[in-house]
Amino acid sequence: MPELSLPTARVQRSFRAAMAEFGGEGRGEPADFSMIGKEIRGFAERWSSPDGFAAYVDWLRAQALEDTTRPDGIVPSTTLWWVEGEDYLGRIAIRHRLTASLLEEGGHIGYDVRPSARRRGHATAMLRAALPLAHGLNIESALVTCDAGNVASRRVIEANGGILEDQRGAKLRFWLPTAPPAQRS
Repeated sequence: MPELSLPTARVQRSFRAAMAEFGGEGRGEPADFSMIGKEIRGFAERWSSPDGFAAYVDWLRAQALEDTTRPDGIVPSTTLWWVEGEDYLGRIAIRHRLTASLLEEGGHIGYDVRPSARRRGHATAMLRAALPLAHGLNIESALVTCDAGNVASRRVIEANGGILEDQRGAKLRFWLPTAPPAQRS
């Protein structure tokens, strides 16, 4: 049964295979400003060695800490991997707060499922599992965005209670409650 996990070196092999799948979709190209795209460009050369991959895992985990040094405009974020045993299936990142640009486009939560694991309900389950964690970070209502033409992602967000607020440019903006139903007012 898949579960959320802190980034871990035990999935190195399948993680690298997943990143190759994303690369086949053009992820990591200079025009790809997604989390995965940036990390492919910044870290892929290190992922083949156990020490390099472990350093990447440590870097990801450190991004959740308030006192970690990061570029201006980048907020603390908790990255979790969706894994089944030693198989990496996807990732979700919870940004602890919004900046002006995240309020427009990025939102609190971003997620990706590796191409070979799509259309199996992983994104819906991953987002559902992450919402209580967002609540634990004092995010009462999480902003989640998707491209207007991304019907699959829109369904994932709506299946988790997302309410469409508006469309800004090419992005649809949804708000999702993070508290369990019994705690909602």
